[in-house]
Amino acid sequence: MTSGSEGRAIDILLVEDDPGDELITREAFEHNKIENNLYVARDGEEGLDFLYRRGAFEHAPTPDLILLDLNLPKYDGRQLLEKVKSDADLCHIPVVVLTTSSAEEDILRSYKLHANAYVTKPVDLDQFMNAVRQIDEFFVQVVRLPQS
Repeated sequence: MTSGSEGRAIDILLVEDDPGDELITREAFEHNKIENNLYVARDGEEGLDFLYRRGAFEHAPTPDLILLDLNLPKYDGRQLLEKVKSDADLCHIPVVVLTTSSAEEDILRSYKLHANAYVTKPVDLDQFMNAVRQIDEFFVQVVRLPQS
């Protein structure tokens, strides 16, 4: 049903270490009949491997959108955000910080590092699924994304 610019499904990279949050995000996509391709990196290092097509991710697509948790093992989400936004080949990719932190310092730092949006994960399952749907609707149906 939902597809990206020019009627194509978009590639979304979810960088998330919590299996429960990954599952809820996948379920939100299925529940809302979002037909975009969801790829998952389970820590910051895997996220970088995906983005730079290293190791197991050598054939990975360049994502059209990144959903990024801040509190990640190996390579922190803040570091990953800084790396993406300072790389000429990746900085055009919108990054939505999707995290449990509602700390003002995290919000401010994320925007200073050029996050495109900051969303605090709702604790309630229905609200979480609704938040994922709204992110998809905005970045896929409303916003015009660059063609990778």
